Amino acid sequence: MPGRSPQGAERTAAARSGPENRSAPEETPRRAPGPTEVTPPPAEATSTEPAKPAAAEPAQPSQPAKPAAGDRRGHRRALLLTLALVAVLLLLALVSAGTGAYRIPTADVLASAQHRLGLGGAPLDRVGESVLWNVRLPRVVLALLVGASLGCAGALMQGVFGNPLAEPGVIGISAGAAVGAVAAIGLGLGFLGNWTITACAFVAGLVTVSAVYLLSRNGGKTEVVTLILTGIAVNAFAGALIGLFVFFADSGQVNQITFWQLGSLAQATWPKVLAVLPCAVAGLLVAPFYARRLDLLSLGERPARHLGIDVERLRLALILVVALLTAAAVAVAGVITFIGLLVPHLLRMANGPGHRFLVPGSALAGAVVLVAGDLAARTLAQPAELPLGVLTALIGSPFFFWLLRRTRRKQGGWA
Repeated sequence: MPGRSPQGAERTAAARSGPENRSAPEETPRRAPGPTEVTPPPAEATSTEPAKPAAAEPAQPSQPAKPAAGDRRGHRRALLLTLALVAVLLLLALVSAGTGAYRIPTADVLASAQHRLGLGGAPLDRVGESVLWNVRLPRVVLALLVGASLGCAGALMQGVFGNPLAEPGVIGISAGAAVGAVAAIGLGLGFLGNWTITACAFVAGLVTVSAVYLLSRNGGKTEVVTLILTGIAVNAFAGALIGLFVFFADSGQVNQITFWQLGSLAQATWPKVLAVLPCAVAGLLVAPFYARRLDLLSLGERPARHLGIDVERLRLALILVVALLTAAAVAVAGVITFIGLLVPHLLRMANGPGHRFLVPGSALAGAVVLVAGDLAARTLAQPAELPLGVLTALIGSPFFFWLLRRTRRKQGGWA
């Protein structure tokens, strides 16, 4: 009987204290190590409290299922768009190679290409081979490279600045390259022969974008607004320099300057293709590796920094890639507008803003647009030839105005 009195006293104290002491099972093993006190913890372990996470566990796998299905649909759509762009580009290249004042059937173009590659086929006559391989194909390949460079540069610029209105001309690359070419023409430079204008335009474009970046840098950082405003100022200064060179040039130089500024691929040759090829291939191969970081940058600079992105280094690297692509394109083709502005817009409307497809897709779509534009420039006003830059501006300006109206209507006003 005396051994029961402590247990009875504990039961009495537990009954008086109510549920507060029963909800604290931690003190029970310290007070009574006997076998009678070991059984309550397993009984409490089977209570309703642990049952809540067990009931919530089946709902967790079902939540990521919807994004996974959406990702699969997005990947499928991107793949279909890529295949469609490649097919359209190949078809346009074949049509453009055979269309012109000297008509070459598509079957003969394919037969000549097979013969050159050692895969059978048959060569054309002497005039046909010369027209196809020395006039048409260099122009088609140059249009492909220039269009891909401008389209990819536009997608990168819009991702870097977070602004759908950005394009390579915003930071003065096109204007700087134009100053270099106009200076070479106006001063009568010829130290590199036929390469002088191209080399001067390329170097001037790189120098201009470097100057814009250094002038907009403050305290080790570069703000987007400062960069854009500096580019606008440099564009105005470049326009003044071009006007000054035109004023002092003679009539022949003025005609050459005007024709170059309008943009054209009429002087396309295989050496010019080889001149732009290394810059275009290097930029187009490097650009897709920045797609994921551009997606993170689209969340904002501060969230991107929290996610481990060095925003300043990313911006500098992409501006250099854009300068490489744009300066090489402008150096061989002159000023061609709206390719880098409109092509990324079209692809966003088709497949969304993800840069993993947008960057390489803009290169493909830019090539398609410029090959088609060059074909139209050669054939719409035969035997004359329309300036390619004028044609792209005539088509791009109304489309850009429609985009502005559409954006304003969707946002309910200007954001």
